Amino acid sequence: MHLDPLILSRLQFVWVIAWHILLPAFTVGVASFIAVMEGMHFVTKREIYLQVSGFWIKLFSVSFGMGVVSGIIMPFQFGTNWSRFSDATANVVAPLLAYEGLTAFFLEAAFLGVLLFGRNLVPRWAHFVAALMVAFGTLFSSFWILAVNSWMQTPAGYEVVDGRFFPADWWQVIFNPSFPYRLAHTVCGFYITTGFVVLGVAAWLIRRRTFVVEGRLMLSTTLWLLLALVPLQIVLGDLHGLNTLEHQPAKLAAIEGRYDTASPAPLTLFGIPDGKNAVMHNEVAVPWLGSLLLTHSLRGEIKGLKDWPVDQRPPVGPPFFAFRIMVGCGLLMLALVIWGTVLRRGDRFVTSVAFLRSCQGASILGFVAVLAGWTTTEVGRQPWTVYGLMRTADSVTPSLTGWDVLVTFIGYILVYLIIYPGGLWVMAKIVRHGPAALGDATIESGRPMQPVAALPLAEGSAP
Repeated sequence: MHLDPLILSRLQFVWVIAWHILLPAFTVGVASFIAVMEGMHFVTKREIYLQVSGFWIKLFSVSFGMGVVSGIIMPFQFGTNWSRFSDATANVVAPLLAYEGLTAFFLEAAFLGVLLFGRNLVPRWAHFVAALMVAFGTLFSSFWILAVNSWMQTPAGYEVVDGRFFPADWWQVIFNPSFPYRLAHTVCGFYITTGFVVLGVAAWLIRRRTFVVEGRLMLSTTLWLLLALVPLQIVLGDLHGLNTLEHQPAKLAAIEGRYDTASPAPLTLFGIPDGKNAVMHNEVAVPWLGSLLLTHSLRGEIKGLKDWPVDQRPPVGPPFFAFRIMVGCGLLMLALVIWGTVLRRGDRFVTSVAFLRSCQGASILGFVAVLAGWTTTEVGRQPWTVYGLMRTADSVTPSLTGWDVLVTFIGYILVYLIIYPGGLWVMAKIVRHGPAALGDATIESGRPMQPVAALPLAEGSAP
């Protein structure tokens, strides 16, 4: 039985990163939400902000722990499965990953302890600062990781010596052509993902009629934020699309399922891509609209995949369908936010059962959109790991066998199917207890009732 180590290594990395990305999609946004609640408590001294903050801190800590475990595994795979890639790009990629650890992970880890256990040990302002530092840490982490990914998508500021990439200009390496657009689009997507989780939890609490006041605060605050963020994400997505058209036109052709160059180009709403024959079956398209949306011109040209050699074309199916799933999720989220804003009149947004149920159902939309967007981005850049310069087939470890990867892949599957359901069960238990139950704890840590030296010693024990 022949097992292809390249295919298995790609599937293994897909499995690991697909699970991992769900965690920063939540923690980046919830860390900032906690900072907002802590700030409101610091300014207003209202207890409700403290209760809501404490509630989400517990959820954040669980997801942060899971994220650390799953995040550490990915760099190991660079050495075990992708040693050729690591050898060729180490001088560029390794420093950026090191900066992520030094500036982001240490910041989060240091101040998370204060956030979790320092409520009664430090002044209120210090606890608020700890919340800000944790939030900044998650953003710094996103900054460096996306700098690495963006450089792989649109490499810049490098020189190649003896088959290895060396940085020639760190400013260009970090702020490569796609980085600003990818960073803004991804972070905004993470915030929106968290926002819909908050909406879902708040709606559930309100429907249970147990923590209505806390649920109303979370629902109202998040709806206002999403009313700004969801339309902003549409604008950022458009700008990111223009950047992709300029720097990765083959990826855009795959996203649009366009095999033949067209000017003006229609917008393909649906179809069945046939890569073997380079044709789209059962196509449903709107004339002219593709050029208008993708180039901002009625006669803008969209190159087709036939303009590239067959061995340089990305697969069409995954990015084509994933992109439409992402856009569909975005439109559903926009509709729900508009609906909630309309229902604000007369406070119907907290009394409408249909709306509250919809908020609960929409809790997963952000995660689905993030996974779909990641699929669009990563599959669309194939067959390259460093776009246009280093092929994925040339990046895998040469001595690796299919059986090596299969054994570890099975191990990852089993471990992740234990860790993630277990973590989800713990977070569900926290949600069931509600924010007030967590906020009632008057002492999270502190001094003992009497000095340790004054406690009676057990008979025969040494002082």
